[in-house]
Amino acid sequence: MIIIPVKDGESIDRALKRYKRKYEKTGVVKELRNRQKFTKPSVIKREQMQKAIYVQKLRQAEENM
Repeated sequence: MIIIPVKDGESIDRALKRYKRKYEKTGVVKELRNRQKFTKPSVIKREQMQKAIYVQKLRQAEENM
């Protein structure tokens, strides 16, 4: 459970914004979306490899410039 202490004179909007930021950092929504569908381990591995190749190409392009 996330606890956000509200300071005296602090607006509700500001406290709500801090709550939302802290909630997003916990990764609850991301975990929920991942659990909604099953992804085969081979597909996960393939996506990770594609991402690594993409990042590597970007870094090489940056070095060459």
